[in-house]
Amino acid sequence: MRPEVRFHIREKSQRPALGIGPGKIALLEAIAETGSITSAAKKLKISYRRAWLLVDETNRCLVEPAVETLTGGQKGGGTALTRSGAELVRRYRVLERQTEAAVSSKLGAILRKSAIRRAHD
Repeated sequence: MRPEVRFHIREKSQRPALGIGPGKIALLEAIAETGSITSAAKKLKISYRRAWLLVDETNRCLVEPAVETLTGGQKGGGTALTRSGAELVRRYRVLERQTEAAVSSKLGAILRKSAIRRAHD
């Protein structure tokens, strides 16, 4: 069994708590790919309002916003990741891979035995 690591980073001192997790990172990646909150929301099968709220919370978590709205142009603008947003995604994915490797290394043998035992029960 290869464990899947999904983690959330929370700032508990804020009320309500602010956080970054796999959903927000996936949304940022979809925004970078599509250039639009609307298109990113459709891609992830969430409402535009939910996507907008996630972007807003993500922006409030960082020293500089992760997402910026672009105005004008032939298509009427769009949305893009800022340098901070791109760096957040990059660092989160690196940390995710490092954590997954650590979990596999430290718990892999136990998890495999557990999975085998469940399969035979």
